[in-house]
Amino acid sequence: MHLYNLTLQPPTASPQAIVGNFSGARTQEIIISHGTRLQLLRPDVQTGKLSTVVATDVFGSIRSLAAFRLTGGTKDYAIVGSDSGRIVILDYDPRTSSFVKVHQETFGKSGARRIVPGQYLATDPKGRAVMVAATEKAKLVYILNRDAAANLTISSPLEAHRNSSIIHHIVGVDVGFENPMFAALEVDYTEADQDPTGEAAANASKLLTYYELDLGLNHVVRKWSEPTDPRANFLVQVPGGQLASSERFDGPSGVLVCTEDHIIYRNADAPQHRVPIPRRRHPFRDTERGIIIIAAVMHKMKGAFFFLLQSEEGDLYKITIEHEEEEVKALKIKYFDTVPVASSLCILKSGFLFVASEFGNQQLYQFQKLGDDDNEAECSSRDYPAYGMAQPTHPLPRAYFRPRPLENLALADEIESLNPILDAKVLNLHPNSDTPQIFTLNGRGSRSMLRTLRHGLEVEETVSSDLPGIPNAVWTVKVGSEDVYDSYIILSFVNGTLVLSIGENIEEVQDTGFLSSAPTLAVQQIGDDALLQVHPQGIRHVLSDRRVNEWRVPSGKTIVAATTNKRQVVVALSSAELVYFELDLDGQLNEYQDRKAMGSTVLAMSIGEVPEGRQRTPYLAVGCEDQTVRIISLDPESTLETISLQALTSPPSSICIADMLDAGINRNQPTMFVNIGLQTGVLLRTVLDPVSGQLTDTRTRFLGTRPVRLIRVQIKSQPAILALSSRTWLNYTHQNLMHFTPLIFDTLDYAWSFSAELCPEGLIGITGNVLRIFQIPKLGTKLKQDALPLSYTPRKFVTHPGNSYFYIAESDHRVLGEEAVRVKTLELQSKGKEVDQGLLDLPLDQFGHPRAEAGTWGSCVRIVDPVENKTVSVIHLDNNEAAFSLAVVPFEARNNELHLVVGTAQDTLLAPRSCTSGFLRVYKFTGEGTGLELVHKTEIDDVPLALLAFQGRLVGGVGKALRVYDIGKKKMLRKAENKSFGSAIVTLATQGSRILVGDMQESMYYAVYKAPENRLLIFADDSQPRWITCSTMVDYTTVAAGDRFGNVFVNRLDSKVSDQVDDDPTGAGILHEKGLFMGAPHKTQLLAHFHVGDLVTSIHKAALVAGGREVLLYTGLHGTIGVLVPLASKEDVDFITTLEQHIRTEQTSTVGRDHLAWRGYYVPVKAAVDGDLCETFARLPPAKQSAIAGELDRTVSEVLKKLEQLRVTASGF
Repeated sequence: MHLYNLTLQPPTASPQAIVGNFSGARTQEIIISHGTRLQLLRPDVQTGKLSTVVATDVFGSIRSLAAFRLTGGTKDYAIVGSDSGRIVILDYDPRTSSFVKVHQETFGKSGARRIVPGQYLATDPKGRAVMVAATEKAKLVYILNRDAAANLTISSPLEAHRNSSIIHHIVGVDVGFENPMFAALEVDYTEADQDPTGEAAANASKLLTYYELDLGLNHVVRKWSEPTDPRANFLVQVPGGQLASSERFDGPSGVLVCTEDHIIYRNADAPQHRVPIPRRRHPFRDTERGIIIIAAVMHKMKGAFFFLLQSEEGDLYKITIEHEEEEVKALKIKYFDTVPVASSLCILKSGFLFVASEFGNQQLYQFQKLGDDDNEAECSSRDYPAYGMAQPTHPLPRAYFRPRPLENLALADEIESLNPILDAKVLNLHPNSDTPQIFTLNGRGSRSMLRTLRHGLEVEETVSSDLPGIPNAVWTVKVGSEDVYDSYIILSFVNGTLVLSIGENIEEVQDTGFLSSAPTLAVQQIGDDALLQVHPQGIRHVLSDRRVNEWRVPSGKTIVAATTNKRQVVVALSSAELVYFELDLDGQLNEYQDRKAMGSTVLAMSIGEVPEGRQRTPYLAVGCEDQTVRIISLDPESTLETISLQALTSPPSSICIADMLDAGINRNQPTMFVNIGLQTGVLLRTVLDPVSGQLTDTRTRFLGTRPVRLIRVQIKSQPAILALSSRTWLNYTHQNLMHFTPLIFDTLDYAWSFSAELCPEGLIGITGNVLRIFQIPKLGTKLKQDALPLSYTPRKFVTHPGNSYFYIAESDHRVLGEEAVRVKTLELQSKGKEVDQGLLDLPLDQFGHPRAEAGTWGSCVRIVDPVENKTVSVIHLDNNEAAFSLAVVPFEARNNELHLVVGTAQDTLLAPRSCTSGFLRVYKFTGEGTGLELVHKTEIDDVPLALLAFQGRLVGGVGKALRVYDIGKKKMLRKAENKSFGSAIVTLATQGSRILVGDMQESMYYAVYKAPENRLLIFADDSQPRWITCSTMVDYTTVAAGDRFGNVFVNRLDSKVSDQVDDDPTGAGILHEKGLFMGAPHKTQLLAHFHVGDLVTSIHKAALVAGGREVLLYTGLHGTIGVLVPLASKEDVDFITTLEQHIRTEQTSTVGRDHLAWRGYYVPVKAAVDGDLCETFARLPPAKQSAIAGELDRTVSEVLKKLEQLRVTASGF
């Protein structure tokens, strides 16, 4: 077995985001790290929309990210700390639209280690130095400067280590142009290490330390170190330093120390100021729970600055500092607004706030106001004795605020994010769909979603109107070549033509010069201001003054096909002759004296657009009934001579020549493609050589069951091609690469470009007798997402075999469930206390459920109709139970009637895992699955994390035990049990009497149920421990599984052992075999292993293409969706592995990580090829492409064709 890994949906989690002028232009951009990927976003200030400029895989783990600008510079650079043991400085090059490595300095071992720097980054505000720190001991400072040629230079590292200290956070201190200074939060654990009682650890003090980089002596000194609050977790830089132009100070300098419940302003030798963090005034708040700050951003304006700090509940606080020169007068804090919990906040100068959400979609907000004139209560350090530092160890009196919907911010844009994916299914449930959909459980808490992912581009329909008959074609046309918008819509019917004018309204017009009594074959705006209509009996050339020149067909013949552009017209007659016309300089259409006989009926023709500054396009493509396509010259020297010919497998139905940019073929200029649609629903794309006219590099793709119709359209001012079959496909260029994606829209019979004020970049199409105008808002996306909101974090879901409903188990820790809130409200009201109903009615998706202490759960079971994308019903769980697993089981004892079994646990604590009792709740389906009726509830002794139907019974993993249950009248009856598993059982899969068990820490076990003896026996396990998160059976002896360190692996059991176990009727042989390595008597063999770089949450065996082969599809916690494709032949394996080796040497990682070491992070890569790396072949410089292709004895186009074929046949993407 050899697997080829392809990422279909890259990770969308955003652990860090930075803002800066990375392209050197006036606009600010945002760089987001997605863990293993960097993305540059550019906000449009007018529309408030974010667009992706470039996204690139770094083939390593990004641990930290910071932006800096050299003093006096106009461009920002990005510094990346990663697991490569190197510091990397990246520059965005707008010319090539890529990140360029400016510097890469090695300082330690690779891997995310405790004492190797890279976890924290802090830059000097004036861009003179950067500090990179580890979580323990090590800190390095690099001096940044520029040389005589104004290029960025970096010094050797200067050490600022501190032995036996744990680093919690670092930040650059703003001291103007004095020696650069860095602040660090550190804890010394020397004494705690020696003290076995644990007292020293409890009393260890947290130090705020200033490190000064002495530029004169070129070394780092510890300038100042003082104990601060032991619960401090975060530092924020405060502006400081003198302005160059005047004596005035920018700010007081120093740092804000964020601790639990308080914010402290600190600076060396300056008095401290402390204020409490305001809390939500909620009737059911957990009073013991502290509040910590998790994200912060500082924004400077002319002569002023402010901070936005975010608490772990998502509340934003605005902090201002009153100061005179360097002296702080007061520190003030007030509630600002509530946004989703962020990992990073970025304020843009154009008045936007970017929230890189920890979970769920990323948001861009626009500032409506700065919260200065609202009536929110403000806390000031002046209001407390000694500025709040009279008793530093005692908490200040608590301050409260009342949460409210957004006032100061307004949502401008949202980027869809699948992070986190907790479970997924691959099923084809939608009617009329020939490919399966991916259903994912996403999100956390009240912002959770069930998302339906469909391969294709989203379509926004603006107009849909019925027509008097069924047209067979539609065109739009401008009156003059300089017009911005289209003037007419032309509809062709079987017996006539209808012309509509586009204005305030769309209405029929008569006096256009078009022939309305015959169907139309082609319409074109020709020359400067004339129109052209081709109909079966001739050609009408309508001049600007409405005079009509008409060319009529010789008697007894008709026109069967036509193709036009701004200066040329070619028509094919029923006698298989071609007639060619060209526009002369006076605007007259002239017929070429000869007609070309084709010898076979012409079915389709196409000419390209006239190139800029040319008189004509030199080539015509003609498809004939004899299953050929001929390229014919239109050059004056050799007019209508055949240049080249291509044989086809079936008659062509449509041809389209288009000049499109594809950087994989030629990144400097567009390539001329001839697209040929066949009557069998297959599309051929070949490259037409502009010099010789020869056809090369043919690629095929199956589009659907109907004959293909091809139409050249404009999308975002770029040429694109619509291919209409049983699905509609769009072939377009995005970020210089060619994409071919279906539209998620009704099947179209014909389509054309459409441009009007209402819809400047639109398309117009016909479906039956309905005229539809639509546009495609998000190019570059491969998956359309439809979301359905959920109440709590979803854990698992199962599908009903009969009616395709989903049953979702949702549960959240440390929150009050909706049922508990209702009970508590009634309790308070019965005691005569007032309950602020306004606070209870706040939208949960924005403010979340009320927080509670550990061991409190909110949970429910939800029934969802995925086709209609709606919730059918919700069953809330009471008694502090939480649902962890579910299964649909046909119990043999009840005549195979389907039941839903939900595994729950009461008063569950997560670490160490414990519960007062677990339960198996058995529900009967009512109303064809739309409702659930509780049959009975069985108490068990641990949390049931996995349930599965097995031979008319239920098999469950209850803690460390594997049990078989049958249904009884009052409760579930335990029939068999095996307790010899290492830790908790998390996954189950079965075929026949074999059960594959995934253990939380001990990898995969093979167990068998022997019915005659009623025994559950383990007969095989893995030779190495693994932390399993998901698994699936590939076949009877093979299992594919994922672990929580981001590895996917395939294990296989020897078929002889498998047969031997099946032939043993009672299992006596297994019982008496001697165990190997303190485990089972047999071991599985590792077939394949690959590190995908994301915690794998589900894995499935499925075919993604109609009639395609089965692949392994996996999902990752960060929103990754990928496939592992089995390579079919030995030739493919040799070709792809050799290509991967060559690209590894040519294409080094953006962050300096060794690719082989990255893909074999924990276990060396085995029998797996990184398709994402192979696909970067298209972006390599042409010289390198040719060199690698030469080594493989192939041409560059053959290599690209093979890579595309692998992706398309496996995934359809």
